Parts: sequence; C-alpha cells; structure tokens
Amino acid sequence: MSEATPAHGAPEPLAPSTLHLWDVLPAVVSALGVGAPTQPLLTLAPTRRAVVVLVDGLGEQLLRRRAGHAPFLRTGLETAYGLVCGYPSTTATSMGSFGTGLPPGAHGLVGYEMLVPAEDRIFNALSWQDGPDARRWQPEPTVFERAERAGVAVTRIGPGFFDGSGLTTAALRGGDFVAAQELSARVEAALAAVRRSPRALVYLYWGDLDKAGHVHGVDSWEWTAELERIDAALAELAARVPPDTTVLVTADHGMVDVPFDRRIDLADETELLAGVRHVGGEPRAVQLYTQPGASGDVAAAWQSRLGEDARVVCRADLVAEGAFGPVSDTVLPRIGDVLVNATADIAVVDSSRMRPELLRLVGLHGSVTLAEASIPLLVWPARIA
Repeated sequence: MSEATPAHGAPEPLAPSTLHLWDVLPAVVSALGVGAPTQPLLTLAPTRRAVVVLVDGLGEQLLRRRAGHAPFLRTGLETAYGLVCGYPSTTATSMGSFGTGLPPGAHGLVGYEMLVPAEDRIFNALSWQDGPDARRWQPEPTVFERAERAGVAVTRIGPGFFDGSGLTTAALRGGDFVAAQELSARVEAALAAVRRSPRALVYLYWGDLDKAGHVHGVDSWEWTAELERIDAALAELAARVPPDTTVLVTADHGMVDVPFDRRIDLADETELLAGVRHVGGEPRAVQLYTQPGASGDVAAAWQSRLGEDARVVCRADLVAEGAFGPVSDTVLPRIGDVLVNATADIAVVDSSRMRPELLRLVGLHGSVTLAEASIPLLVWPARIA
C-alpha cells in the first residue's frame, strides 16, 4: 500500500500472509475453545472469557501518531498486531468482515453504497434504508452465531438503534444485545456481561472517534480529546475484568483529512458521468456502475482527470488482484464496473445529491492508503489461563 500523500502510481499489493480484520473473531473464539471451519491465521493464547472492543476510526497510524495521549493503549502497541481492514476501508464492509470472519467477496457487503443487482438501484449499507432482506443479502453464519451454538455466552453492546438494524442483522447477529448510550455505560455493561458467565464473549462498539474525525478532522483537538476519553475508559475496563479474561481492541478503518479545495464535484464535472449508470461507493473509493460496454472508456476518462491522485481500475482487474478476497458469483455484480481509489488527499463528491452535512465532513476514508486501511489489534491476555 501507499501512503496517503504524496501519491506515486498504484498502491503496493498486500502480501498473502497479511492479517486482516476478518481474522480477529475467528482467533478469539478459537482461543475460547470453539472449533473453526478452517484454521485461523491468527493464534491467541487460550482464555475463558474475552472482551473485544471495536473503536470506529482508530487507524493504526493515527494511534501511533497520538500515542502520547493514550497511555493505556500505548502499553499494547509494542506487542500489537498490524492488520488490514480490507477493501474498501469503510465501516459497512469492515463490520461484515469482522462479524462473519470472511472477506468482502464472501460476505457481500462490498461498499458504503452498493448496487442491488436484481433491482438495478443503489442502497446505503449503513442506514440500510430500503435495503434488501439482510439475512438473504448476507446468509453466512456470523462468528457470534457459531460461538453461541458452541455454548459461549455472547453479548453485543452498542447504541439501541443498532439492535435489529439491517447492517447489524447482516453482519453481527448472534447472542444478546445490550443497548447503552454513553461510553461509561457500555463499559459497565461489558463488565456485567463478562462476569455473568464462566465462558463469555463480549463485543463493545464505540463510534465517537470516527464522528470526531469526520466532523473536525483527525488532526483536531476534538479527535485527540476523544482518544483520551476512550483510553481512560478502556484502562478501567481492563483493570476490572475477571483475571481469566482477554481484552482486545481493534478498529474498522483509519482516516485522512481532505482539504475542501481538493474535492472533485461531479455536479460541476458532468462529463465524468458519460457512460455511468450509477455512482456508488464513497468519496475516496468511488464505485461506478457503467452502461454496457462503457467500462473502458469510463475508466480512461476518470484516470485522465484524476491522474496520479487516484488509481482507476476495472472490476475484473481489482478482483483478480484479490482486493475483495475470493468473490462469489452472487457478490460479483454488486461491485462497481470501475473502481476509483484516491491515493492522494482528494475526494469525489456530488453536491447535486449529497446532503450538505456530508459535503462538510473533513475526515474521510474508504481507499487503499495505509492511513485508511491499516488498523491495530491490541491484546491484553488473561492473567490466569
């Protein structure tokens, strides 16, 4: 992979042995004694209980850059695993990977906005508004479901509106859901859940760091203040779990700040829409669904316009490179015919259809740069195995 800036051609391909977000939960349940369909690539020490915290937007580069503001998380950095969240580096896709233990080409959540092929329309996978049936869209069993069937007490903790939502149902179903709003309340819920059973898996989600990055930017004091708050809360969590509990912290993606004068607005450059049927994906990882036979011309037009600031590639080539992992026949048509990945500090927006609050976001993600795709896995092993 390449750094966010400056860009110099195509990003470096990932080595086949690279660990991914989808390796985390299979390794956790294996440590809890749950057999896996295949041998997990990541091996963790056996444990009786585990708490897995996913901090939305906590990219590895961001954490290392601000480690001085996170004394607890810093203690885990020396032995941390460096992971890749997968492609695209966006929450909907990453949640699918995290929850199923599968790459995007298998679980089918291949973008923030993606095509429903049978209906030739785009839907938003985060809101899931007017989305397809979530269980049919993603029918593979989740890791939580497998753990629950094996006798592990599974508890998922997050905001109440997540419970039963399309994305949660597709990617994270299984076990019990506990709604809690504040971070302190979620920590208390996690402690209560892990203490209830001698064999437990607790998942805690926190999204305010991602929000701070989007609204204020990752170089803002607001982002740093939120990291400090998270660090203090997780230090308390780790100090209070039963001694036979492993605590893990990971993320779904990183983030980069994009200057407003580095944004290409499709409302002003409609020539880029020639041959395009639908625009999906997101500003740093655009997925273009083209008219029949137009993919080559569309790719050439976009690459000419964006130059070294982006890599534009047709679907078949990106799939062949393994960006989505092995892709099933069902999932393939959900992926754009042409993929546009920002490799510099640019973004593609459309003021004619995007809400003003989305146009005002400072921090963005979705593309293939290390700042967006590299994530940490911090592990504090059980004190009594």
